[in-house]
Amino acid sequence: MKPRLTASIQQQLVLTPQVRLAIRVLQLSGIELEAEMTEAVASNPLLDWIEDGSEAGTEDTDPGKDNDSGDATPDPVADLQYDPEMEAGSWAEHASRSHGSDFADEASQPAVEESLHDHLLMQLHLGHFSPLETRIGAALIASLDDDGYLRDSLESLSESLRPELEASPEQMLLVLHRIQCFDPVGVGARSVSECLQAQLRALPDDTPGRALALAIATNHLERLPKAGVAGLQAWLGCSAIQAQAAVNLLQSLDPHPGSRFGALPSGSYVRPDCIIWRHQGLWQVALAPDARPKIGLQRDYQRLLQQTKGSDAEYLRGHLQEARWLLKALESRANTLLRVVRRLVREQAGFLEFGPQALRPLTLREIAAELEMHESTVSRAVAGKYAHTPRGTLPLRAFFASGIGTESGGSASSTAIQDRIRKLVSNEDPCKPLSDAKLADTLKNEGVPVARRTVAKYREALQIPASHERVRVGTASAAAPQPPGSRPTAEGGS
Repeated sequence: MKPRLTASIQQQLVLTPQVRLAIRVLQLSGIELEAEMTEAVASNPLLDWIEDGSEAGTEDTDPGKDNDSGDATPDPVADLQYDPEMEAGSWAEHASRSHGSDFADEASQPAVEESLHDHLLMQLHLGHFSPLETRIGAALIASLDDDGYLRDSLESLSESLRPELEASPEQMLLVLHRIQCFDPVGVGARSVSECLQAQLRALPDDTPGRALALAIATNHLERLPKAGVAGLQAWLGCSAIQAQAAVNLLQSLDPHPGSRFGALPSGSYVRPDCIIWRHQGLWQVALAPDARPKIGLQRDYQRLLQQTKGSDAEYLRGHLQEARWLLKALESRANTLLRVVRRLVREQAGFLEFGPQALRPLTLREIAAELEMHESTVSRAVAGKYAHTPRGTLPLRAFFASGIGTESGGSASSTAIQDRIRKLVSNEDPCKPLSDAKLADTLKNEGVPVARRTVAKYREALQIPASHERVRVGTASAAAPQPPGSRPTAEGGS
């Protein structure tokens, strides 16, 4: 075909650099924003931190520009400041005092905790081990999971270490038994039974119920949840008091000895972006002191710009424009965040007052419609943001919840349903835990028609085991006693 030129008219949305900057700043969390502003101040000579007695400011002295061009960055919440004394004598004051240092003293934050592997390696190097045993011990410790268990067999582990380390399964077993005596006791176990046995052997011989508990952990642990105390009496030939003492001792042990160790996960330290408190019966909202970085224009460079010409002037003017855009983006972020949080507090006042059971269904679209914003803007405003409330520091996402219609014509949030499931499970009979179908029937009788599979999904989200795994030994037998050596009809978890 012969090439030719044609003209057409079309419309398309183009994001200007200012809009892109505002979007990027809006979705940053408090810690990410501080890092971003630190980098901006370091790279832009027209920006500087505002401190008492400093020369940095927000006034624009560039010729030909008025002070309304965006350089002035008034504090959008200057007329509303959080004062813990306003709620003296209430539970809000207690929460504010217990978390008041979150914004001021970063040096008082806890350091990263020692990991389980580091804790065990320190004990390994301080113990009396030969060079070969030390290498075997380091390999075993590296193979432990977060709970402190060795999930791989010694044979497979021995094969995987060759040819760098020649160690037989027998040699590794000897070192493993010594590691199981490390702190915490029971670490390095290959099963729950072995973990509990190690902890029981570390107790004094005169510990009440120790011998019976050791026998249970060795031979009857899997059948214990279904058999109950009466079954233990038949198997071990002991009294009910002795069997109950052994069960109480087993329940006092830790089946996950390594779970309390480990480095803090990424993002575990958060900085609240806003504060919610109650004053004279009304909920108030203000930005946290560090939610708005205190940066402004550098006045010395502004004065220098008036006396500079040529390429130097162009360089400074370019950075001055970037600084103005950034200050406008910060102001827009503060205003948007404050509007969104105020609306959330208005919609979820019951949640702040009574807890998760009072959380009403709420979506991003509803908030966006009320504030005449786009749904994506609200999503960016709450992403990674936290609010300091009398109920603790909560993510703003916690104020949103999907809803399920009720028989009365209203709706119940998924969070409220999960909270109800948690309470039902906590109050259930430990010998006869509630199944998912029974939980669904209970909720239906309360006016919330929830399917069994929905209950199962919520239960898994709450990390609650299934009903057959929640069976616990009570003071009475949950099943008829079985003779020693017989196989039970069902096995429960440990």
